[in-house]
Amino acid sequence: MFFQIYGDTSIYQLLGWVMVFAALVLLNEVARRSKAGGIFCFLVVPAVLTVYFIALAIGNAKGADWAVNNQTVVQMGGWFHYAKLYAATIGCIGFMFIKYKWGIGKKDWFKVFPFVIVAINILIAVASDFESAVKGFQAGSIAGGWWYSNEGVWLYGGWWNILNGIAGIINIFCMTSWWGIYSSKDQKDMLWPDMTWCFIIAYDIWNFAYTYNNLPLHTWYCGVALLLAPTFANAFWNKGGWIQNRANTLALWCMFAQVCPTFLNQSIFTVLPTVYGARGEEIRTTIQNGVMDANLALTQADADPKAQGIISVLAIVANVICIMAIIKKSKQKHINPYKQDVFTEQHDFKEAMARAEEVA
Repeated sequence: MFFQIYGDTSIYQLLGWVMVFAALVLLNEVARRSKAGGIFCFLVVPAVLTVYFIALAIGNAKGADWAVNNQTVVQMGGWFHYAKLYAATIGCIGFMFIKYKWGIGKKDWFKVFPFVIVAINILIAVASDFESAVKGFQAGSIAGGWWYSNEGVWLYGGWWNILNGIAGIINIFCMTSWWGIYSSKDQKDMLWPDMTWCFIIAYDIWNFAYTYNNLPLHTWYCGVALLLAPTFANAFWNKGGWIQNRANTLALWCMFAQVCPTFLNQSIFTVLPTVYGARGEEIRTTIQNGVMDANLALTQADADPKAQGIISVLAIVANVICIMAIIKKSKQKHINPYKQDVFTEQHDFKEAMARAEEVA
């Protein structure tokens, strides 16, 4: 229903998913279990990549062939991917400051940093959703329209983008207890105990809808494997550490995708969503140098946006249910949900608090 997995490449598409999922779970463990791992992943590697990206930008501006035809320049030159990469990386660094109590990480006012950086990350995606909606309306109608992105991908924007953008805004206010941030006793994790399964499910559905609507060549990986990796870790061995898991895996994924986008866009591992309908295989075969053919004559009749609509409706329903539950519990407990813990009776909250270092 959601993805076009078929034919001779289906085994590679499934294998690719398993490889990405396993790599993200393992790399998250490397990054969270030691200072050296975190410093390498989120300070050293990003610094090296920044030099690389600057060199590409200079080379591309001067028309150097090695830069002009580089896969990062051709396939990942849009604003969104760079914004996401650096916002996620800044989040990881800030979380390390908190869990290791470096500098401002010791300050009580800095505990609100996780909320701020997550909200920024969500707003980046919301802006992208609204952008796709506007361009879809301009190209077709509110019922949908094809538009060609500056990264060489045909996107089908429509009312589902507006709906999911609203869901994203609601999701920001589903984050509770903004100052309820702790370092774990073993200093492996930054914990946000009140961020329980209620928020995680609402976030995962919203973010999957975002990737499905706006990153069609990537969503099999960044909309499924990337979302499940931190949720898997949180469910089985890292209670309360979901947001750290999410930031770590997101930053690591963005680094890989920015440097090796051909893995996603034009390889035996490439997976298209069902929005391309019966023309999916044709579109797949036209991809050259990681980009789709800009001259394809796509019409509304070629699109199959049912999955986009269903997922986006689920996203807003899940987030409305979550925010209503927060409002209800807050009234019952006579608390401010953004200053105090809301889900104290949940098992996940209790397990996370048992891991938390006592505040002096």
